[in-house]
This record gives sequence, structure tokens and C-alpha cells, in this order.
Amino acid sequence: MLKTKTNDEKADTLLTKSLVPIIDLAHCGTEECPVRSVVNRVGQQLHKALSEKGLALLVNHGIADEKLKTAWDHLDDFVDLPTDVKEHYIRTGEDNHGYVSPGLECFDGKIPELRHAFNICTLNAKDLPEEPLPGFADHISTLAEDFKSLARFILQALAISFDIPHTFFLERHLHMLSGDHDNETTLRLLYYPPVIEEDENGKNEYIKGHCKYSYQRCVTNLPDFRPEYNPRDDFNELDGDNNRIDELKQTTERRLPNGDMIRCGAHTDYGTFTLLAQDSEGGLEVKLTGTEKWQRLGHLPGAILVNCGEILTIWTQNRYLALPHRVVIPEQEHLRTRGRHSIAFFCHPDNLTLISPYDLPLPADVQDTTCKKTRKKSFKAAKEKVYNAYQLIQKRFRETYQNHYTS
Repeated sequence: MLKTKTNDEKADTLLTKSLVPIIDLAHCGTEECPVRSVVNRVGQQLHKALSEKGLALLVNHGIADEKLKTAWDHLDDFVDLPTDVKEHYIRTGEDNHGYVSPGLECFDGKIPELRHAFNICTLNAKDLPEEPLPGFADHISTLAEDFKSLARFILQALAISFDIPHTFFLERHLHMLSGDHDNETTLRLLYYPPVIEEDENGKNEYIKGHCKYSYQRCVTNLPDFRPEYNPRDDFNELDGDNNRIDELKQTTERRLPNGDMIRCGAHTDYGTFTLLAQDSEGGLEVKLTGTEKWQRLGHLPGAILVNCGEILTIWTQNRYLALPHRVVIPEQEHLRTRGRHSIAFFCHPDNLTLISPYDLPLPADVQDTTCKKTRKKSFKAAKEKVYNAYQLIQKRFRETYQNHYTS
């Protein structure tokens, strides 16, 4: 059970306490021709924010609110489709693409999670619900390109902050949402239904369908690898999952008893970093770097959250720690009884990218004192197995879904 917060704790958020770095991306130029001074400034701000807090809010990022709203409308329409239609797009064991119904995922291994999700790993129209929802594929493809452009800008800024070639990370993220199974980057549409008290026994039920919400504007060189090698040979994704398709379909209308549900369990993201847009507050809590306390993030309309993933933690030798976060059922009735929408862009390296903690230079202030130790560690690491991005991510996927099946 989650600990009940006091009234003061309910009112406080990291935003109201000015504990969330806010980075302005205005005048950053285009992806092909960025303004160098702005990229340098953003790189330094990102470095400070991600190393000290694990997150930052981006404003004036160029992704229009209207595009986000339309995407959430499409997701609402998808959730309203008949169950047999949704089953056609359900996520299977073949890849991460497709619809995930409430109660299937279990990030913390304990409590079923109350949300609808549509994972988009390819922009091929045949893999998207274009037939039942005309316009879905075109709009999501356009929105995905916007998120990819923003992600590529951040990848350049991060590289510059490490004083390495600005293309270092770009060259390792060439196939995002390409549909060729060479990259696990995912655009995820999320709908957290309202929670209401249904009967005298106090059972909470979720409701599907539309909910009313408002939108406001924010003013403010790759190592050689065996070419014939298929990384999927090392990890069979979600062992036995192909035999559980019927089980997946049966969870669509699952009832979750009071006290045994959460919108999203505690976890860290698996990839390089995550970009998150949300339409309201709705229970997002984080543990800032160096703390063990869950704190409400708060909501800045129009801003996009960027937070570290586990692969970036490896790459930076723990200088950027992956951000623990969760989405709880809000205790405040006015938040609990309204739905919450979000869009997460999980930025992942290409599958065959080797993730080594010795790819990036050490900070200047520790290079001299740690020179000998680093040489020893590098020699030792050379003899140990270095995993590629696909292996690391699939291991985490298996843990997430295995927790559900064995619970």
C-alpha cells in the first residue's frame, strides 16, 4: 500500500518548489542547421540538469499542442473501439509494437497497472489502426517525426557537452522508428482512465472512453560487429509469450480491486533518454538524483519532460543516473476522477550499438587523479563482454512482462 500524504505534501510539487530545471529551446535553429551558440548553451544546461537532478523540462520545443491533442483524441477513439477490433492490434511477443491493455504490465513486479497504451515502433500504415480510424497513421507519423527531430537535437547537445564530436550519439541512433527492426525506439500513446467508486463494497473500477480535458500553451566510429549476427538470437523476447496471446486478449476488461492498482509502477526507463508530454498532472512522481523520497513532479502546460535512461547511465559511467518514477492514483478526488493522457518518446540506440562505459571521456577534474585506475578498468573491461543495446533492452523487457506472468 502507498503511504498517505499530508495535506501540505499533496499541495507541494517539485515545480512549486522550483526544483525542476527548465530549459528554453527557442531560437535553436533547424536540425540541419542548428544555432551553435544555442546548442552549446542547451548542452551545458542539459549536462547540469541530468547530472544533478536526472531530469529537466523543455519549453519552446517546437511540438505544437494541437498535434498532441489530436494524438490523444485518436487514442481515445481507439480505446472506444470494440474489443475484437482492438485485439487485431494487440502487442505480441514478436516485438514491442501494438496495443497494451490495462493490467498487463507490471513494472514493479507487484501491482497490476491501470492504463491503455499503444506502442508505436514502426510508422508503416499497415501496422497502425488506419482502417478503423482514418487519419491515425498520417497524424502519428508527423508527430513522431517531430519527436525524432527533438531527440536528435538533444543528442547533439549532449555530445557537445561532453566535448566530443556532435555526431557521436547521432551515429548511434540512425534507425529510430525506421520499421526495420534495427532500433527499439518507441513512441507510446498513454491513457490513464478516471478512477471512480462504484459500489458499497468500495471497489474501484476504471472507465474507458473519453474524458474532458483542457490544453494550455507554455509561454515560456561504430565498432565493427559480425554482419551476419542477429542480436535476437541471444535473447528470445518474452519467453513463452507467443503462447499467451489468448491471455493478453482476456485482460481488456479486467477489474482491479481497491488498493491493488497503480497507474504505472516504480521503474527506470531502459534507453538513452525519454521525452514525455502530458495533458495534466495525474499522479507522476519521481525520485530526484541523490534522494530516496517520492515527490510529485507537478505540471507545466506545454512543457516536455526529458529524463535519463539506463543506457545513458552506462555510457556516462553513472554521471547521469536513470530517473526512478511512477504514476500513482492521485489522492485528490478532482485529479483521480479525471483521465490523464501522455505521450512518451523512448529514445534508444540502434540495436547493434555496443554500450561501453569507456566511450565517453572522463570529466576534466577527475582525469588526472583517476588516470591509472581508468587504464586498469579499461583493460579489464576489454576482457569482459560488452552488451549491445538490443541485448540490454530485451533483458529489461523480459523482466517487466515476466513479473506479470509469474505474479
